[in-house]
Amino acid sequence: MTRFWHSAATSPGRVRRVNEDSYLAIPPLFAVADGMGGHGAGDLASRLAVDTLTSATRARPLTADGVLAALDAANRAIVTYEGAKGMGTTITGLALLETGGGDHLMVFNVGDSRVYRLVEGRLDQVTVDHSEVQELVLAGVITRDQARVHPRRNIVTRALGTDPGPRPDYWLLPASAGDRFLVCSDGLYTEVPDERIAVLLASGSPQVAAAALVAAAEDAGGHDNVTVIVAEVGYGDLSGSGGALDETRVDVTALPRGELPGQSGNG
Repeated sequence: MTRFWHSAATSPGRVRRVNEDSYLAIPPLFAVADGMGGHGAGDLASRLAVDTLTSATRARPLTADGVLAALDAANRAIVTYEGAKGMGTTITGLALLETGGGDHLMVFNVGDSRVYRLVEGRLDQVTVDHSEVQELVLAGVITRDQARVHPRRNIVTRALGTDPGPRPDYWLLPASAGDRFLVCSDGLYTEVPDERIAVLLASGSPQVAAAALVAAAEDAGGHDNVTVIVAEVGYGDLSGSGGALDETRVDVTALPRGELPGQSGNG
């Protein structure tokens, strides 16, 4: 039986007063939504998306079509919400599909929030950003490092909250014990390079890793809201692994410089 050892952490960052990110961390479904549309709208859009997706966690067995239907329903909920014209949200996540041929994972994405996978120390970005800078990267105009600081890095090309609705991208992966997944908003990777993300994602339990990742984003400037979910695939009873299976509410603040895992006090 596939299980998850997981933890989530979120913070408004050091600059913004309102956290427009929302997240869902209820196995078999994990998702992060990064709202857009200004004060009072972005946070509403992300909450509507997550609340609608939550209904999908009640479906048994959970299927890819069920997840896609929930994303479509989330888009309709945002578009039809009275008095909130122009709001939208990214949405990305990970779902455990319970199929006749065995458990598989579905990674889904709309916008520029991301899902990463860590396997034996190697970090891979599973999702592809729906953003203007990603198109420039694919065209060879700029590098990935340049994209992190590009002035148009916040312009997304797909988001929930449009009519007609956006087409989600999704990938089906085997559920392999020991694989660790990171679901995050762009407030993480625009502050912290992938090499550093890989080190922190591998640092201890999911709770330790999630807190360290958010703290690193804040330590680097915290210019945006940042939300992370760390979910490790396992089988059977994970209660003896040193962490909680259902730890889904961890709001953190930055650690002092020099106290992040893998970082010396001279950095």
